[in-house]
Amino acid sequence: MSYRDPAHTNGYEFTQGSGYTLPEYPFVPPPELRGEAPGRYPVVIVGAGITGLTLACSLARLGVAAVVLDEDNTVGVKGASSRGICYTQKSLEIFDRLGIYERIAAKGVQWSVGRTFAGEHEVYRFDLRQQGGFGLSAQPPFINIQQFYIEGFLVERIQELGHVDLRWRNRLTAFEQQADHAVLTVETPAGSYTLQASHVVDATGSHSPLRRWLDVPFTGKRGDDRWCIADVRFTNRPPQERHTWIEAPFNDDRAVWQHLMADDVWRIDYQMAPDSDAAYVSREDVVRERLARQFGPDAQVEVVWVGPYAYRNECVHAMRHGRVFFMGDSAKIVSPFGARGGNTGVADADNLAWKLALVLQGRASPALLESFNDERLEAAQENVRVTSRTARFLRPADGIERTFRTAAIGLARDHAFARPLINTGRMAVANPYTRSRCVTGRPGSAAGRSTQNVVLQWADGQPGELHDLLAWAGSDLLLLVFGPQPPASLQRVRQLGSHAPLRSVQVLGPRERGGAVEQVRDPKAHLRATCTLDGAPPPGWALVRPDGYLAATGSRIDGSLVQALERALGLREPLSTSAIATQVSA
Repeated sequence: MSYRDPAHTNGYEFTQGSGYTLPEYPFVPPPELRGEAPGRYPVVIVGAGITGLTLACSLARLGVAAVVLDEDNTVGVKGASSRGICYTQKSLEIFDRLGIYERIAAKGVQWSVGRTFAGEHEVYRFDLRQQGGFGLSAQPPFINIQQFYIEGFLVERIQELGHVDLRWRNRLTAFEQQADHAVLTVETPAGSYTLQASHVVDATGSHSPLRRWLDVPFTGKRGDDRWCIADVRFTNRPPQERHTWIEAPFNDDRAVWQHLMADDVWRIDYQMAPDSDAAYVSREDVVRERLARQFGPDAQVEVVWVGPYAYRNECVHAMRHGRVFFMGDSAKIVSPFGARGGNTGVADADNLAWKLALVLQGRASPALLESFNDERLEAAQENVRVTSRTARFLRPADGIERTFRTAAIGLARDHAFARPLINTGRMAVANPYTRSRCVTGRPGSAAGRSTQNVVLQWADGQPGELHDLLAWAGSDLLLLVFGPQPPASLQRVRQLGSHAPLRSVQVLGPRERGGAVEQVRDPKAHLRATCTLDGAPPPGWALVRPDGYLAATGSRIDGSLVQALERALGLREPLSTSAIATQVSA
């Protein structure tokens, strides 16, 4: 039996008993090997995993030329598992802007209910649909889908958009930084060549050669916890929920995770003894015994893939070194709890793409690129901290950690207040930026936080989304002006937009009258809500970046808007020196 997705096959084939056959992309000799000298490339991305492909697709959408180098000729990892499977609302919003969300939604499995057990007792339960932080977006809280499907969709989309040269079976073998460019040496089946780049992005993953060659300092810790993955299919499948066990009676009182993915394949993660033999615990007969203890001896199970893993925590001290940007697992490695691995790589790519676009187009200062390190290093450090706490809860050290876990489990069985203490993975959300040089934060402002892709209404009554406005803005910043405004204020905004990469739209309530050229309606005030910090008064305007993050908010169209725009663009020479900015500030 084989499985093919009728809408988007990507060359994938699922064959019963043998797992997945991944697509293979052809090697095409690059122009350097054909005797051509294309010159210096604006961006070279090393690594075509989910992080590198997200960046490439983001740049292609913004019209930026780039080269992607990958030593393999496929997506995913041959002979390996589905790798990442759980994609957050923020990642899904990013994929929506890139034009692949509908493909992911058609293939993957949406979920929102999670249940946690200790022994035979349910000690914690949540439904993300009931949590306000997820409810405004057009995208669901989570979709489970094998990572290689998303990578394949990204390859399709890049090919549709153009601008990006995907070079398969091109392995980076040497690297050198100059004052104004980098030189990369690449090995291919047809010979070696060199190319120059203004900016290089390392998306090669946890075994990054660039990190080693550049001697990038990092902080890391390797744990002794051992796990075994079993990707399986059932004749009669379990409930479509995220189930976790802290002390599973069918796994020697160790932890177990249970997730449904695409193709009716379940990811089961079993925590093993710290000194377990990797080859033994991942033997198929041993795994089948484990599955029989969990699901019963009569369960009909098809084993798709089995493999052991251990994890470590690492984080570089800086995510930019000269002309090289580190992102995804090249920058940080986290424990696999709460979906904070691949999702943060997707967010890294989304953060850098629009900044590179504006700088390369000469519409923002090169200083804007420094904010990538400000923002994504803060996110990386927070994700390492959060996942490390989960790892310690799941395998506590003797003493206070074990005492705390025992007490938390005991209390959670009978008392609701203790249930949030059960830490089987704090599910990933969009990281806020609190120390960014291009965000203007003020007391009560939601600046530095991600907006949600809320539903709105066009002036003609047709439905739309915030992402439609971001797509219209492209790599420009988007200014949302809320409610009726004096004609002079709207004129100032139009004048500012003619001198800076800025698009503006007036956001009106159901019965409010507008005066701007571009207008949308916010009938349920969701757009205003996603730009407002809880408990704070709603803003008069909000400056939204191409990645959906708020650069600033304010109450009046005055000099504070000009200063926020200057900061968001990393400008050394302030806009306020120009006559137009002086008029806006007046």
